[in-house]
Amino acid sequence: MTGNITRRGARSWRLKFEGGERDPVTGKRRTRYVTVRGTKKDAQRDLIRLLAEVESGTAVEPKKLTVAEYLEAWLADHAQHRVSAKTFERYAEIVHKHLIPGIGGQRLGKLSPLQIQAHYSALLTNGRRDGRGGLSTQTVKHHHRVLSQALRQAVRLHLISRNPAADVDPPRPVRREMKIIDPEQTATLLKAARERPALAVPVMLAITTGMRRGEILALRWADVDLDRASLSVTRTIEQTSKGLGLKEPKTQRSRRTITLPALAVDDLRRHRKRQAEALLGLGVRQHRDTLVCARPDSSPVSPRALTKAFALLVAELKLSIRFHDLRHSHLSHLLAAGVHPKVASERAGHASVSITLDLYSHLLPGMQEDAARRIDAALRTHLER
Repeated sequence: MTGNITRRGARSWRLKFEGGERDPVTGKRRTRYVTVRGTKKDAQRDLIRLLAEVESGTAVEPKKLTVAEYLEAWLADHAQHRVSAKTFERYAEIVHKHLIPGIGGQRLGKLSPLQIQAHYSALLTNGRRDGRGGLSTQTVKHHHRVLSQALRQAVRLHLISRNPAADVDPPRPVRREMKIIDPEQTATLLKAARERPALAVPVMLAITTGMRRGEILALRWADVDLDRASLSVTRTIEQTSKGLGLKEPKTQRSRRTITLPALAVDDLRRHRKRQAEALLGLGVRQHRDTLVCARPDSSPVSPRALTKAFALLVAELKLSIRFHDLRHSHLSHLLAAGVHPKVASERAGHASVSITLDLYSHLLPGMQEDAARRIDAALRTHLER
């Protein structure tokens, strides 16, 4: 059996091949067309796979394909190769624990917006697997993103003519109240963290740079330039069921250089010296690829372990914050101090300054009042001359 590949766009290809079903009149195999995205090698691999499925009799005609069968194929052939291991693990969990049990028995071509909407309503009412009520609106919205993405690919593959999820409004999540700590609480937390070797540097970096937890735990000494008082965010660490792994930052703007305050430079110099001495005692030499925040044997610290240790610390201090709230606090302090939002956005690694403004707009009223006072003072000075 053969097929051919035709270019449709810069990264779009049409596969033409004979399907398993035969025309009842002519007896010839029906011709099937599938559109795929990627390189030509990707298209060739897809064509070989499809031909093998037809030859072995495992190919499913689009009219008979169920949502469950399609989602399984989408996970294996598409999502797995395009997202990080942690994200794929989350996609698979949503598909296997919620989407397939809820709508998996439907024929893909017959899936309607009404059925999807009813599924979301059921999740909001009684979606928890422990039977204790419904899922949050934020969680169901994430389910909607996964299903929409999968069905968009089904449209590209010509398995369905339109995406039924596009006609469904996902639930609107209630914005979670952002928790930040003031400068006095920040100083108290930093002093307490310095008494705990496993937390001293991670907490200090989160407070002084606004880095994410995974970025801090993936930082190497090669990424730190203490003479220039700066560090570079080039990767992040993630934790999945298979263990710890390193990956590229999510966006290009997440790859960034952050200027360090003198306090952070001093702390890092002392920490580097102590770490080198401790490792030498174990017969290990500190080098450029040694992690800044590592276990005593220089192995990586798991994000969950850091979160657990931090939770114990803040409980003792009677603070109700997460480790990620240190990032919020850092950015809030910058904006409250009058730092330009674009600078704050660059330090945060946000995709755009609009994200920063949207997240921290609650600080703007005070900043607007300060701006009004300044322009008033400037104008009055010139008017009174």
